[in-house]
Amino acid sequence: MAEMIRLAIDGKTVEAERGQSVQSILRERLPELQERAVAVRVGGTVKSLRWQPQKDCDCALLTYQNEEGRRVYERSARFVFLMAVRDVMPGARVRIENSAGYGVYAVITGEGALSGFRVRRIEQRMREIVSADLPFERTRVTREEAIAYFEQDGQQDKVRLLRYRPYSYFDLYECGGMKEYFYGEMLPSTGYVRHFSLQFNLPGVVLQLPAPEQPMRTAPYIERPKLQRTFAEAAQWCELLSCSNAADLNDLIDRGEIREFIRVNEALQEKCIAEAADRIAEKRARLVLIAGPSSSGKTTFSRRLAIQLRLSGLHPVSISLDNYYLDREKVPLGPDGQPDLECLEALDVPLFNEQLVRLLQGDEVEIPDFSFKTKQRKPTGIPLRVKEDQPIIVEGIHGLNDRLTCEIPGKLKYKIYISALTQLNLDDHNRIRTTDVRLLRRLVRDYQFRHSSVDRTMDMWDSVRAGESKHIFPFQEEADLMFNSSLHYELAILKKYAYPLLAGVPEDSRWYPRALRMMRFLNYFKTADVEDEIPPTSILREFIGGCTFYLP
Repeated sequence: MAEMIRLAIDGKTVEAERGQSVQSILRERLPELQERAVAVRVGGTVKSLRWQPQKDCDCALLTYQNEEGRRVYERSARFVFLMAVRDVMPGARVRIENSAGYGVYAVITGEGALSGFRVRRIEQRMREIVSADLPFERTRVTREEAIAYFEQDGQQDKVRLLRYRPYSYFDLYECGGMKEYFYGEMLPSTGYVRHFSLQFNLPGVVLQLPAPEQPMRTAPYIERPKLQRTFAEAAQWCELLSCSNAADLNDLIDRGEIREFIRVNEALQEKCIAEAADRIAEKRARLVLIAGPSSSGKTTFSRRLAIQLRLSGLHPVSISLDNYYLDREKVPLGPDGQPDLECLEALDVPLFNEQLVRLLQGDEVEIPDFSFKTKQRKPTGIPLRVKEDQPIIVEGIHGLNDRLTCEIPGKLKYKIYISALTQLNLDDHNRIRTTDVRLLRRLVRDYQFRHSSVDRTMDMWDSVRAGESKHIFPFQEEADLMFNSSLHYELAILKKYAYPLLAGVPEDSRWYPRALRMMRFLNYFKTADVEDEIPPTSILREFIGGCTFYLP
């Protein structure tokens, strides 16, 4: 007779045979939960639905609404996509490059021109693979066996990366005769990848997936030409610097060329800031509005931009939107019943516009002075008058929203969107998410300069990202300029600071899966002990320290 165990799944206790998969248990005992489940969390570990518990335990189902669940779904969809490309365009090279709304953008090269017809054939083949419901089989191999397989398969990017792997074993997924490595768990089978579409976007294709709030249908495709162009420019930088994947960066460190690489990185970024200043001067903009998601380096960028504007004969002044907060009791409440400090209505927008109008006409105004200690505006403000050669720089999350500056003519405004849009991959099929790089930056900065633990920073992160999705990303295409604050060398520097923090997250923490996932991809990067080469005004200095802009 089979030995029975007890499982508590999302608060519902069921009995099952020892060694029976979670997938089978859900199908037989909890069919109402089966439809939405994509993986399961046990303690601090994410496991596939094919996991077979051997003893009594508590489990939490992961769905597409969970970040880790969405990553499981995306990995599996990418695997199906790669299988389909291999069938339709044998020998083609696929590089997964960046996020594109609710999807991922990939470039396909090497086997004739990509066309709308071929994209439709790839999508059709994907649907055939999904209908076949092929299992994703996970097998453990030695590093040498994995290297031999990928070398024979022509995937030199993976061969070079695996040589830097610090462990002797390797977990591969196999499906339909194709083997791949993705950095995390997968769905049980291709039949689970129900909702997707392909959108031809020359020179590549977007694999479109559902939005988190509507997991049962593919999200509509929204074109973001400015953002995609910025990503493409970042990819060109990778080519220019001969550094597209993690192994390229590691090789630079091994060859002792990382210092020169840092210098070129910083010079390229300084050139872009100088060009932004030239455009502002050419337009004769009086108001420069800077917005971007958390940990993009907005403050350091603003100060470097001000220096470049000085070279154009201008004398910029900065206004902090923080000083226009309403007294705390007047701030609208969010869904959680707490003051929503990120909504536009938390600011005194009428006063802000009135004072901008007066400043641009040469009047003197008294800028409010808000105290975060008392959460009230101080009785007296700060007098300010500007001349025509003094553009006003305003940095804040609502900078791209015209409602913030509704009384200022568009011809007087110059809007800049800034984000760390990394194009450095682990390998051709495994991208490094912009979100993960920003979180690493924030973890390091918060711990060093805000006395914040990893758990506290991660507790806030989902709320921060929700605010970005609501108040920043919808307006990013309104920008006159997009600035990429990513530095191709930064992960080799951040690792020294971030890895010990992530390693200190206990297994019973709700954030352990996230910390473990980030440690796994950092494992592929060598640490570069060359911080003395990083300029004191570098955007990276905002996070690791040593930035001369912030000296007392």
